[in-house]
Amino acid sequence: MKVHLDCFPCFFRQTLIAVRLGTKDEALQAAVLKGVTEEIRATDMSKPPAHSTTFLHRKIRSMLGKDPFTEVKSEYNRIALGLYPELKTRVVQSEDPLWTASRLAIAGNIIDFGIFTSIDIAGTVKRALHTPLSVDRYEAFREALTRHDEVLYLLDNAGEIVFDMLLIEVLTGMGKRVRAVVKGVPVLNDATAGDAAEVGLDGKCMIVDNGSDCIGTILELTSPEFNRVFKRAGFVISKGQGNFETLFSPEGDSCPGKEIFFLLQSKCDVLSKDLGVAKGAMLLVRGGEPCRESPAWRD
Repeated sequence: MKVHLDCFPCFFRQTLIAVRLGTKDEALQAAVLKGVTEEIRATDMSKPPAHSTTFLHRKIRSMLGKDPFTEVKSEYNRIALGLYPELKTRVVQSEDPLWTASRLAIAGNIIDFGIFTSIDIAGTVKRALHTPLSVDRYEAFREALTRHDEVLYLLDNAGEIVFDMLLIEVLTGMGKRVRAVVKGVPVLNDATAGDAAEVGLDGKCMIVDNGSDCIGTILELTSPEFNRVFKRAGFVISKGQGNFETLFSPEGDSCPGKEIFFLLQSKCDVLSKDLGVAKGAMLLVRGGEPCRESPAWRD
């Protein structure tokens, strides 16, 4: 995915969301909105939007002198933990716990305060469990898992990581060794090691710090240590739109030698148009294959 003209209004909208979370000072809010214009002007149209928004949010944090998402991240970690017992029961009692947990992980991707200012978690869970995914490669996902003992799990947002924890518990119950990847530096409401500890995920699997504040997974901006881990990984679960933007290729050339599956919701008009799906579509996509809408796409 490359930057589209329609991405530019979204850059300003993301900035507005961040400044309103970060300060009540309207003069500072206006100063930040004006101050990010250089970063937006420098946008490389040949790269995914996540490249531009990475530098955009660095500037926002610098001008505010703080991470504007700290409080909302903790709030949604608490909200999601409150839902965890009921969701865990659904997974345990389901006929196919892997299917249920993967659907719930996709539902959790709705928790994104870089894009939304309000969300409907209950409605999204219901939709994930009771309606078809727009792109559904679950059978390939389940079959591919049988070939791997280790899973590299690229996390996305705080709060959402509780939903990921349900899937990670199923994977470890299947005997898989899971490494969950967090951001090395706060950016947006993306999960960090602190968020993983706050929800207890660090007690379920190994936590890996990617050494970066990049949105998505931009390998040239992540640490050498993480790059070695990523290079060795044979099976990757990638959560969220940012990771999809930066890692997905229908030809598979962005992640050679890997089986990689993307679990996400298409939350913007540009991505939805590129993929040919409705905005809000829920997707389980296999890397290296064209992203085609179900039910037309079949093995």
